[in-house]
Amino acid sequence: MPTSRLARLGAFAFRRRRLVLGAWVGALVVSIALAATLGGTFSADYNTPGSDSKAAAEALETRFPATSPDTIDVVWRTADGTPTAFLQQATKLKGIGPAGEPQISPDGAVGVVRLPLTMLPDEVPRTTGDRLLELGAAADVELGGGVIQQAQQGPISSEAIGLTVAFLVLLVALGTVVAAGLPLLLALFGLGIATGLIMLLAAVLPTPDWSSTVAAMLGIGVGIDYALLILTRYRAAGGGEAAIREAVGTAGRSVLIAGLTVVISLLGLFAMGLTYLYGVALAAIIAVLVVMVGAITLLPALLGFAGPRIERLRLPGRRASHGGGAFAGRWSRAVQKRPWTAAIAGTLVLLALASPVTGLRLGFPDAGNDREETTTRQAFDLVTQHFGAGANGPFVIVAPAAAAEPVASTLRGEAGVASVAPPQVNPAGDTALILANPTTAPESTATEDLLERLRDGRLGEDVVIGGRTAQAVDQAQATSARLPLFIGGVVGLSLLLLLVAFRSVTVALKAAVLNLFSVGAAYGVVALLAQGGWAGQLVGIDTATPVPPFIPVIMFATLFGLSMDYEVFLLSRVREAWLSGRSTSRAVTEGLTRTAGVISAAAAIMVVVFGALALSPEVFLKLIGIGLATAVLVDATVVRLVLVPAVMQLLGERNWWMPRWLDRIVPHTELEAPALSRA
Repeated sequence: MPTSRLARLGAFAFRRRRLVLGAWVGALVVSIALAATLGGTFSADYNTPGSDSKAAAEALETRFPATSPDTIDVVWRTADGTPTAFLQQATKLKGIGPAGEPQISPDGAVGVVRLPLTMLPDEVPRTTGDRLLELGAAADVELGGGVIQQAQQGPISSEAIGLTVAFLVLLVALGTVVAAGLPLLLALFGLGIATGLIMLLAAVLPTPDWSSTVAAMLGIGVGIDYALLILTRYRAAGGGEAAIREAVGTAGRSVLIAGLTVVISLLGLFAMGLTYLYGVALAAIIAVLVVMVGAITLLPALLGFAGPRIERLRLPGRRASHGGGAFAGRWSRAVQKRPWTAAIAGTLVLLALASPVTGLRLGFPDAGNDREETTTRQAFDLVTQHFGAGANGPFVIVAPAAAAEPVASTLRGEAGVASVAPPQVNPAGDTALILANPTTAPESTATEDLLERLRDGRLGEDVVIGGRTAQAVDQAQATSARLPLFIGGVVGLSLLLLLVAFRSVTVALKAAVLNLFSVGAAYGVVALLAQGGWAGQLVGIDTATPVPPFIPVIMFATLFGLSMDYEVFLLSRVREAWLSGRSTSRAVTEGLTRTAGVISAAAAIMVVVFGALALSPEVFLKLIGIGLATAVLVDATVVRLVLVPAVMQLLGERNWWMPRWLDRIVPHTELEAPALSRA
């Protein structure tokens, strides 16, 4: 059998290990240096392009340059007196504009002043938020707003926690300290280089600050997984240059397919048309590509340095074992003996996990979902109790100055509008700003209905409505509208890649369907956690919380790609056995026997890496992390160990169905498994 280009690449990296390691060290140093000199700052515009809320934000930026729809809300009890000293000091901080007129609640018990931001919330320095918290505590006032929410959250290094637990899992799975350290070293190299490149990305494209956390978790998870797959194959082949040729030529091929599938899925985020998701997608893609390339170049070099020493520092009680597991073989045969029972049981489990998804509510959490002891929650509750539920999410109306009074008058006569502030005219005298408080809470469907009524033209053609509440509604609607295109694009492109890789229509379709089941189960778990209750309280979500619209999108893109990882790991071995002459039934048993251990270890690592996000103070990061961890766990157990062998047993030789006309069209590439005996 001719040696593949991947095998030759692995052998080159193994032989020229000093050159390859030097190149990677150089890349790490250069990326850090470039990030330090040319790196940008994280920022994001969460407005939906083409929406009313986006138009309002742009109008405020151009016509009211000192005003922003985002504010710092200063709330105090009137019995304590107006916090004049606090306001004087606060307005001197970077990113904070002049204070508006104080508003006193109808019962006279509480006052509030809104401090407009002079830049996007993500661009306000962290020091500004920290200083406001200090001043607020001294002045006995409560503070609200996104900048305050960000400042009051203590930093937790979920990456460090994930790496630590991942090392322990690797140590148990691989048995020696040296072997366990190599995948971790690859992940650290990838994390360092990707972090530098993401900082450069932030200099040319708006990129949210949390995108680096998502990219780091994804890069660490898949990097360790890919290294584990190649390393296991290398040790099973006995070590040395011949073993690295086999490992990179076979397992390396699986790594390329899996990595490219994740990249394709993440590229689907561009179909959503939300600019801040572009930065998230590219940051995650950078992380995946770096570790993917590292797995087939840096890892062989490290294995060359390690040599026989890879078996040193063995865990007490562990013997060298690189073959398949006897238990996995028995399990596979048991499932294949009763395929219908296994398929039905597995499907019922996935449907049960997915069932809470019917209660999934899209929207942006507000301060009412913060912990009770936080100043943002205290400010939110005070405003709600004394000004009404809608005061925490006012509509920001931008209108021509000449129409300001008629627009304000119309708003005051609308059912569902609690109060309307006097119009504020810009210095040029051509545009007016009006704040209107609904009677219902920002998350209420009644508030959304009111917004739709006000946008039906009754306020005038040149009037636009923005603000955080309108922004959330616009993004939820845009997400719902583009979701079918996004899902269709990701699934379609992934099907094409699998078709090229395995040259089977059945395999590609089965993989897509089962991956959709895994995603559905993850959505169900996220919906259950977001409802609060006993499940949500386990991870610090105490109240019913809407799920930001971008979470299902990011989860789908990530999960669909990651689910393909384990599908590729398993099916590559199955097809390899089938091509060598085994029957489909025996090939499935052999494939599961040889991959169950590595898939279980890889899944355990991914679960702990993603699960570490549950410790994040950000609710949306908790939901993303737990959702991803759940999906990986379900995929590696219910799907790969139950449904895949059961369905493949039922399909028999039909698993490899490929019409001749399609076989002629689909290109032959390095992604295909090498033909061993079958045509």
